[in-house]
Amino acid sequence: MQKGNIRVQTENIFPIIKKFLYSEHDIFIRELVSNAVDATQKLKTLSSIGEAKGDLGELRIDVTVDAEKKTITISDRGVGMTEEEVDKYLNQVAFSGAEEFLEKYKGQNENNIIGHFGLGFYSSFMVSEKVEVVTKSFKEGAQPVRWICDGSPEFTLEPAEKENRGTDIILHINEESKEFLDPYKVKGVLEKFCKFLPVSIYFHDANEKPAEVKEGEEPTVERPINNTHPAWTKKPSELTKEDYENFYRELYPFAETPLFWIHLNVDYPFNLTGILYFPKIKQSHEIQKDKIQLYSNQVFVTDEVKDIVPEFLMLLHGVIDSPDIPLNVSRSYLQGDPNVKKINSHITKKVADKLEEIFNNDRAAFEEKWESLGLFVKYGMMTDDKFLDKATKFFILQDTTGKFYTLDEYKTATSALQKNKDDKQVILYTTNPEAQDVYVQQAIAKGYVVVKMETLVDAAFISNVEIKWSDSLFTRVDADIADNLIDKSEGSESVLSKEDAEKLKTLFEQPQEGLHISVEVKGLSVDAPPVTATRPEQMRRMKEMASMGGGMAQFYAQMPDEVNITVNGNHPIYKNILAEKEAGKQEKQVKNLADLALLSQGLLTGKNLTEFINRSVQLMEN
Repeated sequence: MQKGNIRVQTENIFPIIKKFLYSEHDIFIRELVSNAVDATQKLKTLSSIGEAKGDLGELRIDVTVDAEKKTITISDRGVGMTEEEVDKYLNQVAFSGAEEFLEKYKGQNENNIIGHFGLGFYSSFMVSEKVEVVTKSFKEGAQPVRWICDGSPEFTLEPAEKENRGTDIILHINEESKEFLDPYKVKGVLEKFCKFLPVSIYFHDANEKPAEVKEGEEPTVERPINNTHPAWTKKPSELTKEDYENFYRELYPFAETPLFWIHLNVDYPFNLTGILYFPKIKQSHEIQKDKIQLYSNQVFVTDEVKDIVPEFLMLLHGVIDSPDIPLNVSRSYLQGDPNVKKINSHITKKVADKLEEIFNNDRAAFEEKWESLGLFVKYGMMTDDKFLDKATKFFILQDTTGKFYTLDEYKTATSALQKNKDDKQVILYTTNPEAQDVYVQQAIAKGYVVVKMETLVDAAFISNVEIKWSDSLFTRVDADIADNLIDKSEGSESVLSKEDAEKLKTLFEQPQEGLHISVEVKGLSVDAPPVTATRPEQMRRMKEMASMGGGMAQFYAQMPDEVNITVNGNHPIYKNILAEKEAGKQEKQVKNLADLALLSQGLLTGKNLTEFINRSVQLMEN
């Protein structure tokens, strides 16, 4: 038996390791199981080159929780270690790395440690009052040994009894970490971090009584908790549509079938594999971020991939696996890592290429999926200029009849009618086809094409791309009456006399609380509404932004809403109103027409709405 001190100069290294090795203590399970996988994979490699002799037998990892003995045991059947290797790897190499860490990162974020020095084994001391390692090397004639350490620099290394090749790590769990003696807790951590490791992992509760097998029944088959060959580790040619969809259900059991997916497989200039899925999204509020899982050689790292995946693709689901992304490193490290930047750009390009391919090969299918796809595409066009350039080829607009146009197709279809005085292409849109139906129908009657922009991202999208598309201008269909929308038509003469038109204008200019109203009388079609309320495009956008807290929110929120009232002097209703002898009734009739127009814009609320209802009842009674 050998006793000794681990050769370190820093006496208080163990308390620091215990406290700061990781911010989340359950990571120790991931680290120890990952080490067991490495030991197993090394044995396979040595066997393939003839250095490990004989039959390898079943290669597996067993994790056992024994609440009564207060232990967790991780056992592998990998390469194992000789006495010399135990001394080298447990007493010298790792601890010299730990000391280097302490000097380099003293006082900094503890998440920098792993990935630089390979200290995974020592994460066990975060939860243990004592750690035993019983190991037997694969080498012929090797004798098993036991290494014991209680969290101080002192250790014991002695002969042991162990029949099979491999390593058992026995953690004697301390009082503060007794939560890890709950079998459900440990199994949950295994399923989170080790779900796709390449060696079968079996979980055991040492205190659970085996189920009774009745006569004639088959005994329960022991099953690993992990899928050792997940879809992303295979070649696309090996996978069917069902394979991809089944893997998606494995990742997200309750999600709808995805729209489609992109299989990533890069080995130069960085290593990257994975599958990214476009989920089916019916409503903008269903968007969920942080659904992409990051792995390193099939070891789960995190589902916060903001610095690795472009922001707009955070809406995607799936898996990315890259050994070129270190395990626990800080965000500042990720942001500066050249491989991360390359991976980010590569993923953007792959997604753009895939969308363009689907659009070109099956436009009808692309259009069917646009309700969900549009959110990704618009978000990407707002946040990534490289994606914006590519996306103009497959970005589409849907008009109120259901027809789709690319941007170029829309410009071609509307170039004759929808150019303003500055020769800019005016893209007319509606945010609510039903509520804005009057305005939509007037515009269509004039030969204009009105597209739908109904999602939560559309307001931001319009403001964003309008800056980049200098030759185009978005105008909501209710920003003005149809005759004025393209800033060309002045309208025809009203049949009203100049005096009657002036009288109507005065009647309509009655003040309305919280609104700044301007009135004009125009000669429109007799079929057009008698009065139309519109809101100037830019001011309405500012007010909407203010309601969401954006921009100069407080300034614009306090300003009254600007409303333009257009009175159709050619509508027959005004003959009756102007002929009304009772001034009070005449004012009420005009006021009601104005309020109906304001109601269509959602601007009649509170006290003004109550007065409108009461006034309508009085007019009906009369």
